[in-house]
Order: sequence, then structure tokens, then C-alpha cells
Amino acid sequence: MTPVTRPAPKRALLKVTVRPLTPERWPDLETVLGPKGAYGGCWCMFFRLPRAQWSAGCADSGKGNKRAFKRLTAAGGEPGLIAYVKGVPAGWCAVAPREEYGGLARSRTLQPIDDLPVWSVTCFFVAKAHRRKGVTVALLEAAAKYVKRRKGVALEGYPNDPKTRWPDAFAYHGTVSAFRRAGFVEVKRPSKGRAIMRRLLR
Repeated sequence: MTPVTRPAPKRALLKVTVRPLTPERWPDLETVLGPKGAYGGCWCMFFRLPRAQWSAGCADSGKGNKRAFKRLTAAGGEPGLIAYVKGVPAGWCAVAPREEYGGLARSRTLQPIDDLPVWSVTCFFVAKAHRRKGVTVALLEAAAKYVKRRKGVALEGYPNDPKTRWPDAFAYHGTVSAFRRAGFVEVKRPSKGRAIMRRLLR
């Protein structure tokens, strides 16, 4: 009898709920990012602070950056979105108008490509138990809806395009494949492994 090769079943995607970060949800962000603020004490301030200030804030497990981000949240800016799986905080993405990210303005490779006022999604972090299950795509789709409700006309991201499997720690910008699944299109390739991707909202 000739053996029949069957395709492996697709991994079921999680049912994800996404909510803006508010002062009341700060403990949920701490749950997602953990004691080190995701990576090396960053607390999602890398693109918001001058490099020297951010580096100083990384000391002592990132307490300085954590305080800065908590103040930003307390001011009511809603600087990003939290993903929940069965009510448990499972993921995070930072999203804001591009002009709030000084690090983008200083970047040589991520300069604006035109005069369109865009919002930017800059960073992701997904809890280890929920990775590779569609959380990043859910966050991107929710970010597009969030920005559209705030009269934004376009949302941009700056994902990497890995050709081989790499450590999860390198995926904080997201991947080109995830952005494509969320309806983004590539508008520029500033380097071989980096793309600028955009989703128009009107």
C-alpha cells in the first residue's frame, strides 16, 4: 500500500482580546513585560528617550525607564495596547503618533518616506507561553482599529525580515510576515533585513 502523506494540522490561533494601556491596567503591563521590562530594562522607552538617558534608565533592571513609562501612562496618553488570552495578559505593542518617537527621527534608516502624518507601531513583546500563535497579528489588527478611531490616516511599522529562525528576543520590531498577515504592505526596504510597512486607514 502506498503511504499517504497528510499535511500537518495548522496550529489553532488563540482568541485574543486587546485593550489600551491605562493607569488601571498598569499591573497587566508589568505581568507581560516582567521584572526586566521585556528586554534589558527597556520598558518600551528606547524610541522615546535620547540614547544616553535611555541607557542610564536601564540600570538596576530598568527602574528609571519604568518610572518614566509609568508617568507617561499616568498622564493618560495610552502609549500602547495589551493583548489578553482568556483574561490573562499575554502581549504588548507600543503605538503612538510618529512624532512622539524621537528615536525614529534620529534614525538614519527610518526617516519619513513622505509627508503623510502617520502613527507608528514600534515594539512588541509576547509572553513565552503565547508566542507563534497569532498574538502579534492580533495586536497589529487592533492597533489599526485603535488609530482609525483616533482619526489617524495611516499606521506604519518597521519590522525585520529574518531568512532563518532567530531568537525571540530579536523580534521586538515584529516580522514582515506578521505585518503582511495584518494587512500591511511594504513601502520601502531601507536595508536587506528591514522593511517599512504601512496600512492605510481611510
